[in-house]
Amino acid sequence: MNRSEEAVRDLHLSVTVDEVNLILEGVGLLPFARVYALVGKLQQQAREQLGGKPAPEGPDAT
Repeated sequence: MNRSEEAVRDLHLSVTVDEVNLILEGVGLLPFARVYALVGKLQQQAREQLGGKPAPEGPDAT
């Protein structure tokens, strides 16, 4: 498999809301122009899975 084929393959990962927030925090340290599409994609998928409700934040959220 060459590099361009790897670029179009989707992965389906299972992470918690807290883990997604940690990923977004780390990605947020990179230049916006490089990561804005990824951030949008993560946010869209989270909205779909959470039924459009905002994700709970913080360790006490349930």
